[in-house]
Amino acid sequence: MSAAQPITVVGIGADGWAGLGEPVRALVLAADVVIGAPRHLNLLPTADGQQRRTWPAPLHAGLPELFEDLAGQRVVALASGDPLLSGVGSTLIAVFGAQRVSVVPAVSSVTLARARLGWPAESAAVIRAGDVHAVLRELTPGRRVLVLSADETTPERLAALLVDRGYGASRMTVLGDLGGAAESRLETTATTFAGPVPRLNIVAVELAGPLLTGWAPGLPDDAYDHDGQLTKRDLRASALARLAPAPGGLLWDVGAGAGSVGIEWMRAHPSCRAIAIEANEVRAQRIASNARNLGVPALQVVCGPAPQALADLPGPDAVFVGGGLSRPGVLAACLAALRGGGRLVAHAVTLETEAMLVAAYREHGGELSRIQVEHAAPLGSFTGWRPGRAVTQWALSLG
Repeated sequence: MSAAQPITVVGIGADGWAGLGEPVRALVLAADVVIGAPRHLNLLPTADGQQRRTWPAPLHAGLPELFEDLAGQRVVALASGDPLLSGVGSTLIAVFGAQRVSVVPAVSSVTLARARLGWPAESAAVIRAGDVHAVLRELTPGRRVLVLSADETTPERLAALLVDRGYGASRMTVLGDLGGAAESRLETTATTFAGPVPRLNIVAVELAGPLLTGWAPGLPDDAYDHDGQLTKRDLRASALARLAPAPGGLLWDVGAGAGSVGIEWMRAHPSCRAIAIEANEVRAQRIASNARNLGVPALQVVCGPAPQALADLPGPDAVFVGGGLSRPGVLAACLAALRGGGRLVAHAVTLETEAMLVAAYREHGGELSRIQVEHAAPLGSFTGWRPGRAVTQWALSLG
């Protein structure tokens, strides 16, 4: 696609063609090609000579070829509501750049939902429910959440999940076909929910239940399913404090075990990303399960040994090495992958791996610590301190 060829993304609401202003209608009708989902294309009147195309699948990978085929033609793409609210507009900008993509937004379903409910924008989190488990990160008594449903089955699956986690008393308002002639509203609780609901819907949830987990690093060890290969709570909190999760940051969790460090990195902010690298297939499956159960189903799991499994991964902002440190080349590969401002934390429990971290500290600097945690435990008829295994921690920031 040439740099001179623009892509115009037009947001369209549930009110369809009637809801578009005259200038926007003229823009759509003047296009040589209109791209959209079948539902969006069916909302348009016929236009002689205009080509109508549906999105490729998979979307991201198929876009360059699609627009190569459309080079030199005036293209309008249709999207639901605000194309930059978890929409195709964001994908087009990611592929082609903001200079080539212009956006004409409609009122989003989130904006309409807030208006119907009287919820200020800052009072509620917004979740795109490709996997309803993403709501589990938000479980806090009194918190408001707007869930963008994938289809008509989302509210039922969401209600069942909330009941399972002790949040059955949560108030659910299912708003269907917002802005359209068939707009509907169903008020219920998670426990009493009963469908059916429209395919196009957004679910407003006022959470009511126990505080299960906070967002600070160092969740209880029993929050994870594990086989003993787990970075324990206090060490995990120490590591994450030095890894410094920040919005949009990508973490490699190398030798991830149960996935706890990558999971808590992602729980720090909705835009944080993590890749868990784990050679053991059973543990890799367990990591994915732990991620879903703790509200970050988007965590990526790569099953394979480091350093080979690191070769084609996107560059990280931070790296945690919790396992596999003794494998030749692992630490060197992790250091080489870090970009400016990157952070690395590595843990060692054996004399051999400790010696590696001492050598790395001498060569690169950073912070070298030896951490041992003791917990009160029964000692006969009394109580005494039971020491855990000492862990050597090396932390490095590239500034």
